[in-house]
Amino acid sequence: MKGSLAAAAGIGLASSLTAKVRANVNGANNDIRVAIVGIRNKGEQHIDVFREIKGVRVVALCDVDKDILAERAKKFAERNEEISTYTDVRRVLDDKDIDAVVIATPNHWHSLITIWACQAGKDVYVEKPISHNIREGRKVVEAAGKYNRIVQAGTQNRSDEGLIPAMEYIHGGNLGKILYVQGLCYKRRKSIGKVDGPQPIPESVDYDLWTGPAPLGPLMRKNLHYDWHWVWPTGNGDIGNQGVHEMDVCLWALGKTELAPRVISFGGRFGYDDDGETPNTMFSFLDYKPVPIIFEVRGLPKDKNAGWAMDHYLGVRVGNIIRCENGYFAGGRGGGWIYDNDGNKIKRFPGDGGGTHQANFIEAVRSRKASDLRAPVLGGHLSAALCHMANISYRLGQKSTPERVREAVNEIPLEYAQKRWESVQEHLFLNWVDTAKTRVTVGPWLEMEPENERFIGEGEYGLARWANEMLTRDYRKPFVVPDKV
Repeated sequence: MKGSLAAAAGIGLASSLTAKVRANVNGANNDIRVAIVGIRNKGEQHIDVFREIKGVRVVALCDVDKDILAERAKKFAERNEEISTYTDVRRVLDDKDIDAVVIATPNHWHSLITIWACQAGKDVYVEKPISHNIREGRKVVEAAGKYNRIVQAGTQNRSDEGLIPAMEYIHGGNLGKILYVQGLCYKRRKSIGKVDGPQPIPESVDYDLWTGPAPLGPLMRKNLHYDWHWVWPTGNGDIGNQGVHEMDVCLWALGKTELAPRVISFGGRFGYDDDGETPNTMFSFLDYKPVPIIFEVRGLPKDKNAGWAMDHYLGVRVGNIIRCENGYFAGGRGGGWIYDNDGNKIKRFPGDGGGTHQANFIEAVRSRKASDLRAPVLGGHLSAALCHMANISYRLGQKSTPERVREAVNEIPLEYAQKRWESVQEHLFLNWVDTAKTRVTVGPWLEMEPENERFIGEGEYGLARWANEMLTRDYRKPFVVPDKV
């Protein structure tokens, strides 16, 4: 169905709709034609950014919410720009006039759309995390290679003009050997509320398409949108939401190209009783040798009465600490500082937030060199998979007594990490969380075989078996990530 925006909006933008606003479009024949899939928050930002890149035209929008689709398309009409609209991403991939897709859907859709797009001959910019589970992330890597597609992960810290030279400074040995790296995700997350039964689906949303690969069950939370981050069928908690950015910087610092050999996680959903499932407080240790990763998630404020005010460590709330023999880096998106071991500032690396990340993707699309990407698909897979590993340990854990928690913490082979857990306990105390009553979940140590990306140990019926079942999911047909891409 083609016609004016007004006519299209008048009949409700049906799920198979391709509404085109006709206009004269300026641009060379070699413009990169981009479709944005998922256009609420981050997707809307991508629309604005890609429109401003020279030689790029945003030619299509896709969202399962026809009201959002109409709202975004209206802005194109007001600018007299041509746009096609779709509610089903498969129709986007059928469109031969689209060169690349930008994916900003909920997490559970990221890998499948990326694989489908590679199979359709389109390049991909996929938001973080690139996967909802470890297996499908590896399938994305395989698809990008098999079909020779350019696939950029949306971990834009890799493009931050402060973090790039800071990492070069550290890798150049200016602070000596790296001892450990730390990711901090102290970001306020309030309760999502609690419902007593299934909630209505917004009339504008095609819920079957929204659900896609996940189980098609009733909506058991107040808000369909965004709060999907905090339930396991569609989200990965804050370590896989905001935290994957900081995990990626940890991986960047280490220069690793495979998963950690061991992981353990502690935490819980503290301070309120709601429909969320993922932890709002989590502490994970990824046992790379000889340099481990320590990761902390805190969603509660710095104390019970602090409102939105959050903790910080060495001046960082959302960012990284890279500790070396002769000093450390503390910062995040937007750059940071190099300090000596006495805490004196040595050198500043001011950043810009990675605003050129999308432009870098377009440069690689033109060059056809994946090596030009700052956040290539393998790094995106590994960063997401490390978050998934931490979540799997947590999900296989048990609520434990304070004595058992202390025993498990003492098993971590780094005294500094043990001290950081003491800080977590103090944080919970200041939020009036009594861990003798509201107990901490202690996950098991899980051993990974990095070359095969499978857990090992404890026999066929041990923890490894259960952990390996969580490497993937039961997909809902026809939204299935295949074994052979």
